Amino acid sequence: MEIILLQDVKKLGQKDDLVKVKDGYGRNFLIPQGYAVAATPSAKRMHEENLKQRAHKEEKIKADALETAAKMEGLKLTIGAKTSASGKIFGSVNNIQIAEALAEKGFEIDRKHISLPDEQVKEIGSFIATVKLHREVKVDIECEIIAE
Repeated sequence: MEIILLQDVKKLGQKDDLVKVKDGYGRNFLIPQGYAVAATPSAKRMHEENLKQRAHKEEKIKADALETAAKMEGLKLTIGAKTSASGKIFGSVNNIQIAEALAEKGFEIDRKHISLPDEQVKEIGSFIATVKLHREVKVDIECEIIAE
């Protein structure tokens, strides 16, 4: 079954992508939840027209994302965390704390666009966080965790 995504769906695609999914997944989950519409011939034509109209706006958004990425290049964040004597963090560092640290530096980034390494960050040290500014623009930021 072909569908047109109405919003970003993790591990499936971005908004306005035309993707193939299994019939049950599309009919029973994506369409009723409002994540997608069936890709009928009329829906495809309407989708193509909308994409043509939005192409100019997308170029500006991508240019802004590239400009922000250039400013963020080489940025190093320092995040304080409460730790035990052995250097383990009480809890873990998450994308909310990174978003707050970026806001202090003057970058308003939604926490949903920040991804951390697969394993949780629970020790003092450095790691790389990836910030997704646009579907084609990603920036790696070095984060260092220190004891408070």
